[in-house]
Amino acid sequence: MIPRFTLPEMARLFSDEFRYETYVRVEILATEAQVRLGRVPAAVLDDMRAAAAPLPSRVVEIQKERDHEVISFLTAYTEQMPESSARWVHLGMTSYDLVDTALGLTLAQACDVLLSAGRRLRAVLVERAFEHWDTVMVGRTHGVHAEPTTFGHKLGGYAFAVQRSLERLVAAREAVAVGTVSGAVGTYSLIDPAVEEYVCEQLGLGVEPSPSQVVARDRHAQLIQAVAVLGACIEQIALELRLLQRTEVREVEEQRVEAYQGSSAMPHKANPTGSELLCGLARLLRGYANMALENVALWHERDLAHQAVEKVLLPDAMTVAHFQTVKAAEILENLRINPDHMRNSLAATHGLVCSSSVLVELLEAGVERDQAYRAVQSAARKTAEYGQNFGEALAEEGIETSARTPDDFLVNHGVVHTRLEQLRKLAE
Repeated sequence: MIPRFTLPEMARLFSDEFRYETYVRVEILATEAQVRLGRVPAAVLDDMRAAAAPLPSRVVEIQKERDHEVISFLTAYTEQMPESSARWVHLGMTSYDLVDTALGLTLAQACDVLLSAGRRLRAVLVERAFEHWDTVMVGRTHGVHAEPTTFGHKLGGYAFAVQRSLERLVAAREAVAVGTVSGAVGTYSLIDPAVEEYVCEQLGLGVEPSPSQVVARDRHAQLIQAVAVLGACIEQIALELRLLQRTEVREVEEQRVEAYQGSSAMPHKANPTGSELLCGLARLLRGYANMALENVALWHERDLAHQAVEKVLLPDAMTVAHFQTVKAAEILENLRINPDHMRNSLAATHGLVCSSSVLVELLEAGVERDQAYRAVQSAARKTAEYGQNFGEALAEEGIETSARTPDDFLVNHGVVHTRLEQLRKLAE
């Protein structure tokens, strides 16, 4: 995990301490099931429950000799209990019965943390969308002024994108929240399937329907793809904020602390560093998505090529995604909106943003389409080149309209709105 991009609630889930605590929980549940089946003495459970999860430092110490993390964990755990009980721990299980079942629980909890952050981001977007529903600004396509829109309409679109990402994450959570306690190569040859059913039920996990000793890695790939798409949606928001913060635009501004310094050389600088960070983190998430796909294919019933990758991939992807989502909500919640600058941007083209309204007016008046288009385009070129009022340029082309100033065009122009009722539902 990258400390700078890791928040406490997600860091805890991927800590060695939490992992070993979860291992102990799985082992105790498996033994409870074995006791129910009459295969293990009931007294073993008392000793297992009395033993604490081993310290990571102790596991590392043993691993220097054993060169196997699960065996080292089991050694560190069972050395706290009498041999008469220690020998029953992990009965009939293989290493990844423990590792993957614990991992399924951890990933499910990590999804819950990320979903909570995503819902907050969605709420902030909806709240600010309603706040600026009538804050008129210029829409841009290809980076060029198009027609008027509103800042609220823009934010509403982003809120729906985040909602779609949340829906994908919910499905991905279901996919990864599974476990397996099926023994070597997943055939249940030395362990009763009832043990698996009991363990997974107690942990709130599904059961891998056809295990090959490990949980299928396409499940993890599905999760990281969903995480990467959420990251890309946040990147889209952040990229827009970066563009709107350019000096010549300044329609929005990230809020700064008093001590903020944007440049070591240029004191006047106020850079969109928060938004830029969000875009950079999205690139990391896309890289993790590719790594997750590489992990899907394993040799035969399993190999270990995926193990080292997952130890980096899963903690990093989930912590980075969580940090990015939380940071995006903070930036948007505190974002300063400049309606006057938005108005200035609209006025900058002297009415050109309403050329389509004039075109439709001519078509409705019976003018042939190509003739109407070329006439409006000719007037638009004069306005763009000489800064002439668009209404006056239209008059020179012999086009009579109901408006003569940019403000008139804006009053007569119907601003596009998203479906308010659907947006309100997102706020519920």
